[in-house]
Amino acid sequence: MRENNDETLKDALQRFVNSKNVKPKVFQAKVSSLWPELMGPTIAGYTTEISLRRQVLYLRISSSSLRQELTYGKDKIVKLLNEELGEEYIRDVVIC
Repeated sequence: MRENNDETLKDALQRFVNSKNVKPKVFQAKVSSLWPELMGPTIAGYTTEISLRRQVLYLRISSSSLRQELTYGKDKIVKLLNEELGEEYIRDVVIC
C-alpha cells in the first residue's frame, strides 16, 4: 500500500522537468527536433542555428530572402511551436 508522501514516477518526472533549471533545456531539445518536421526540409536546410533563451527563440537563417519571409510569419511560428510544446512558453522569435 502507498504512503501519503509517495508519488508516481510520472509525477516525479513532471515535477523535475518543470523545475527552472531543466525546463528550458528540455524545450530547447524539443524545438530543435520539431523544427524540420514542422517547417519542412527546405526551411530546415537553410536553418543553421536554433537556440532558445529566456523564452525567445533565436533562428539563424542562411538565405536572406527566406529570412525576410519568415520575419512576416513570426507570430505563426510562435503559435505553432507553443501548440507542440503544450504551453505558451515561447514569447518571441528573433530571426538573423
